[in-house]
Amino acid sequence: MDLKDIQNLIKFVAKSGASEVKLETEDIKITIKTGSEDSKGETTYIQQIPAMSQPQMQMQPQTAAAPQPAATTNESTAENADSNLITIKSPIIGTFYRKPSPDKPVFVEVGSTVNTGDVLCVIEAMKLFNEIESEVSGKIVKVLVDDSSPVEFDQPLFLVDPS
Repeated sequence: MDLKDIQNLIKFVAKSGASEVKLETEDIKITIKTGSEDSKGETTYIQQIPAMSQPQMQMQPQTAAAPQPAATTNESTAENADSNLITIKSPIIGTFYRKPSPDKPVFVEVGSTVNTGDVLCVIEAMKLFNEIESEVSGKIVKVLVDDSSPVEFDQPLFLVDPS
């Protein structure tokens, strides 16, 4: 199951009004929860783990605790800076990379114009590199995460000016 399939599943669950959906295959286990805390009705929690891998399940809460305060600070700063900017957030937990490989140029720079569907970065999760595509067209105003940094679910990655 690739990132597009997971994103489509998230959108379907959000529109269906279900509060929780669990999907388990031989390779992965996904739990999608939606809640009333999110005013837009978007997904509030996703967990993707190998079905038989116990050590990685134990590692996730440890990595989730450290970067969380930084994400909250970046988000509140971004909201106060300019209300017309759109924040592109991480759909998964993993390691953020601005380049497809070390010897290639970055996907986008500050000032780059992007269209819906353009690849902005990749996030490595469990040895899988997931391309993160732009959900809006516009101009990249700010990159909020350093290259090769760990990111959390729903952590702001980019600020985009849609005008």
